[in-house]
Amino acid sequence: MVTDSCGTYVDVTYGGGGHSRDILRRLTSGRLVAFDQDSDAQANLVEDERFTFVPSNFKNLTRFLKYHQAYPVDGILADLGVSSHQFDTPERGFSYREDGQLDMRMNTNTGKSAQDIVNQYDEQALSQVFYRYGELSDGRALARRIVKARQERPITTTQELVEVLKPSLPRGRENKSLSRIFQALRIEVNQEMEALEAFLSQTVDALKVGGRLVVISYHSLEDRLVKNFMRAGNFSGEVEKDFYGNPLTPFKLVTRKAIVPDDEEINLNPRARSAKLRVAEKINPVSHGNNI
Repeated sequence: MVTDSCGTYVDVTYGGGGHSRDILRRLTSGRLVAFDQDSDAQANLVEDERFTFVPSNFKNLTRFLKYHQAYPVDGILADLGVSSHQFDTPERGFSYREDGQLDMRMNTNTGKSAQDIVNQYDEQALSQVFYRYGELSDGRALARRIVKARQERPITTTQELVEVLKPSLPRGRENKSLSRIFQALRIEVNQEMEALEAFLSQTVDALKVGGRLVVISYHSLEDRLVKNFMRAGNFSGEVEKDFYGNPLTPFKLVTRKAIVPDDEEINLNPRARSAKLRVAEKINPVSHGNNI
């Protein structure tokens, strides 16, 4: 992503700081601004005069870049995956493999938790969450089982939820189904799709001409939004054209297809198996012919 060692770059998903440290190694007199709404990320902050940390969701990209006088920028990186720290901390409730409170909030200081959703949403709302964000065709049956179980007592932990849902899970595909169920709840808790749309929409103006947008996504819902936006500058994926038939797109695609991890990388980091990396470069408005 670093095309100018003196440029200004943004890592909107700081997490453990791995990407940020790599960017800083490639900079000389440049600057890096990093975002993360998770307070745990602040335990891993880089001590570097070129580094600025913003404790906020990336949907607030423009406001904070302007506040820190770092606008526009030369590159923006977003790694949309849940961090290993979040998965490996049972009390955060992100993993169905560990027992912990049903929380799943990226920002633990605000918003509804997964426990609130599981115990408060009605059957229809729950089934819509599972269908829309987990792409689960049996969302209604899952929701019905949850509603029935919580009538006896609230569902408060990850393992309580797993036990409630076990009878409805397809044999031999239990882990895949649980992964999608937990994904759906996490997306709803953190309003991830809305935040992603808000973030992507701001990147067009936040990037300099020639600046690059790099996004790593981990499920089809995210990747579809990113792919459409990089291709067309909107979320439908339909490229608008001017009077002469020239495409009105803000980006040219640096990667025509998503870059995916090879077997060696997956062996080193199994959690990367579903990762898809896409790169686009902002173009001058008078050069809208680059995506043809």
